[in-house]
Order: sequence, then C-alpha cells, then structure tokens
Amino acid sequence: MSNAISIRLETVFKSTLGIDAVPAGLSQKNCEAWDSVNHLNLILALEAEFDVAFEPEEIAAMQDLDTVKKQLAAKL
Repeated sequence: MSNAISIRLETVFKSTLGIDAVPAGLSQKNCEAWDSVNHLNLILALEAEFDVAFEPEEIAAMQDLDTVKKQLAAKL
C-alpha cells in the first residue's frame, strides 16, 4: 500500500472514530470509539474516500486495521 493511500486511510480512521492516532494494532477490541455504529460509518467513509464498494462478508471481517488494509488493497 502506497504512502499516499496509507495517509488517506489514517485520515479516515481519525476523523470517523475521533481519535488522535492510528496505532498498528488498532481493532474493535482495543478502541472504544470503534463500536457498531462507527464501524458502519467507517465503511461508508472508506467507500466514499476510495471509490470502492465492500461486500457484506468483507464488512463483517473488517474488525482491525490490518484486515481493513488488506480488503482495501484488494479493491484498489
């Protein structure tokens, strides 16, 4: 994943979840702001930012930063 895409991804996470930093191990398990509502907001923001569409199975699997990066990279 290019640096420009990583920066855009980080910006989406920060603005959607209202967090100051996006640590490498970020997940729904260790981020209180990443609840079910913000999960959907995050998916919508990613789809808008990168002009992609995720399938329901992909959305359900995107519970941590690494999986989000993998799913996004497969779409770009």
